[in-house]
Amino acid sequence: MTQGHQNLLLLSNSTAPGRAYLEHAREAILEALDGLRSIVFVPFALADHDGYTDTVRRVMEPLGITVQGAHEGTPRDLVTGAEAIFVGGGNTFRLVKAIHELGLISVVRARVSEGMPYIGSSAGTNVATPSLRTTNDMPIVQPPSFETFGLVPFQINPHYLDPDPASTHQGETREERLTQFLEENDVPVLAMREGTWLRVRDGSMRLDGMDTGARVFCRASEPVEVTSSADVTWLVEKVGSFDVR
Repeated sequence: MTQGHQNLLLLSNSTAPGRAYLEHAREAILEALDGLRSIVFVPFALADHDGYTDTVRRVMEPLGITVQGAHEGTPRDLVTGAEAIFVGGGNTFRLVKAIHELGLISVVRARVSEGMPYIGSSAGTNVATPSLRTTNDMPIVQPPSFETFGLVPFQINPHYLDPDPASTHQGETREERLTQFLEENDVPVLAMREGTWLRVRDGSMRLDGMDTGARVFCRASEPVEVTSSADVTWLVEKVGSFDVR
């Protein structure tokens, strides 16, 4: 896919601490839509499609943006005709199962390559990458494939949590899980902390949002800290391959 034609806003989360739903990202959403006044919302990461769509509607309509749920018609047709799409968060496995079964992979790729704005949050950001392999979610359903939209050529881990040296939790830290991913795959991971997002436009990629920043994990190297407002277009040059242990 031609990176220069893409217009992506990939949010780590939809609700920042102390803020209402999407409040922290409203200006970024309006900037990504660039004057467009309607979106198709993809609610399939949650079970209650109507309720989820109504939640988004209550936020978007005061901003002058009309919202139609992708389930309120034939999803492929609605996405094909959309001015912009917003893929919401929830369980990534459930979302990936739905986008495969509804035939949305190819149509979303085609529309994004034409410049249609794509906004993703959490699971919606996970599916903008090549694979769901770096999601934090429990596999509550079995999708036919781990393949996702691949709008960016590297992986993202939303809601990234740094290791807490004072924690008594005996399970794996997020850092350990991403290190294990890189033992089996040679694909960088942008681990975005809460309140941050990746903005892709005109061939460039920039980490933005709150000043919590992110970390980049690459195979056989120490994680690299990335500050908010940093250019991360260089990640494209580091992309390798899956299943290369």
